[in-house]
Amino acid sequence: MTSKDTPVLAVRELQISFSMYRKGLRKESLRVIRSLSLDVRKGEIVAVVGSSGAGKSLLAHAVLGILPSNAVTEGEILYKGETLTPALQRKYRGTEIALIPQSVDYLDPLMRVGKQAACAGGGPEAQRAARAAFARYGLEPRVERLFPFQLSGGMARRVLIVTAVVARPALIIADEPTPGLGAEAATETLRHFRQLADGGAAVLLITHDIDLALHVADRIAVFYAGTTAEIAPAEDFKRGRDALRHPYSKAFLDALPQNAFKPIAGAQPYAGRPPQACLFADRCPERTNACAGAVAMRALRGGEVRCIHAT
Repeated sequence: MTSKDTPVLAVRELQISFSMYRKGLRKESLRVIRSLSLDVRKGEIVAVVGSSGAGKSLLAHAVLGILPSNAVTEGEILYKGETLTPALQRKYRGTEIALIPQSVDYLDPLMRVGKQAACAGGGPEAQRAARAAFARYGLEPRVERLFPFQLSGGMARRVLIVTAVVARPALIIADEPTPGLGAEAATETLRHFRQLADGGAAVLLITHDIDLALHVADRIAVFYAGTTAEIAPAEDFKRGRDALRHPYSKAFLDALPQNAFKPIAGAQPYAGRPPQACLFADRCPERTNACAGAVAMRALRGGEVRCIHAT
């Protein structure tokens, strides 16, 4: 029994390492996720943003339990207050927890899309539910008879949404759902996620397109080098850099097209050689000697931040 205040998904200090063999068959462990924390509640969209390699997709795969066999995870992943064990991941994956993958290649090329959606529902009412979902997302009945190669990019994206939602999941993880779509199709896709959240689902939206995400998300989580740098209400990003807390979040906002692509020097640190200080310290204009130690997330101005200088 869970409280109405219990998050649908709660991730606490998640760490992910990969075992690998180097030259001379020397086994090493590469930690690529160092400290990710966030939660998503019923009826809420939390958008995850950050540069490539920050850990966004790995978080999705960790929640679903589909990391490769050489991955080692530490920390906690809770679903409705219950530790998400491998057995529970298998039980809930595709039913209560659904993935909308980044690539339309996840659709079976040899199966008509209507049948794929019905199979995802997995029950006697699945075909009827799939047909209703096709209509809800503007897909004509004839589309059910098509194979994936016969779909446009926008249609394929909507079919992926249908296959994910037909079982009425409590948690939807959308991993980069808009690449390759035009502005109108991308906006429409994200509007569907807003409708799903308004219907009671919890939505974790992984995206590079923060501009579009701001129109539908309730909160934004900023990832950097395998850590959560900041979690803030979407409204703070709309208000501008002075409303944000972490120097990287401010730099991320400055780098958007409407802000003249203002860059910062340096690059995200390599996972195999992380700095001993704050992971952003080498690029941070606010760095001091006090940044040398580990920094924990803390609550600040209605959000959370991993920075000792944030005010």
